[in-house]
Amino acid sequence: MAHGSFIHSLQIQRRVVGALLLREVITRYGRRNIGFLWLFVEPMLFTLGVTALWAVIRHRGASDLPIIEFAVTGYSAVLLWRNTANRSANAIGPNAALMHHRNVKVMDIFLSRALLEIGGATMSFATLCILFQAAGWMRPPENVLMLLSGWGLLAWFGIALALFIGGLSARNEVVEKFWHPMTYLLFPISGAAFMVEWLPPAAREVVLWIPMVHGVEMLRGGYFGPGVRVHYDVSYLASFCLLLSLLGLGLTRTIPAEMDSA
Repeated sequence: MAHGSFIHSLQIQRRVVGALLLREVITRYGRRNIGFLWLFVEPMLFTLGVTALWAVIRHRGASDLPIIEFAVTGYSAVLLWRNTANRSANAIGPNAALMHHRNVKVMDIFLSRALLEIGGATMSFATLCILFQAAGWMRPPENVLMLLSGWGLLAWFGIALALFIGGLSARNEVVEKFWHPMTYLLFPISGAAFMVEWLPPAAREVVLWIPMVHGVEMLRGGYFGPGVRVHYDVSYLASFCLLLSLLGLGLTRTIPAEMDSA
């Protein structure tokens, strides 16, 4: 009986998250121009811009690696976790009216936004890879399983971060003001613009404390294969994501009570 009730609850949540996701697409992109296609065209344009800039500058440390592949894998990884967390910051305030529906929970609002951003970043990355490979500017990945594993762990990190930042910003709107500038500070140390192997040994030990670096290293290791030496620890990244998920879930559980008492 309990098992059946759990499955029924999951089915309800799936329908609620799906409805919220569609509502978010229509609200954000509407039905004009190319509509929901902006979901992945927008991040794709950002990635193209950064790739073109890096190709012109020719990043010094990346001279022995194809610059287009290096830029696409790096900046796509940043969009995966950054946009997911950004969209969850202060997400409850504008959607507070939805909480009057019995089946709509705080978790559903965060999940719908996170899944939307992850879907957009994934489609953008896949589209760029296919187009550039067709044009002969990129080669196929060497280890697809490793690449997908790194992408999946970064997506998990993005969801956990979204729950955490969303939960904090629901308590104090100042969190959102601090978070957005912080994402720009995190970008240069996230592993998108460098390989850990290029750093001095002392710097490697420091930078490997940053969780998303491990995901980016896995992503690049899967794409470039044995041609590059990568440094990552799956257990560390998974443990960090699990801890952040638990903290985020704890924060979201108390949001409805605080909203009722406000």
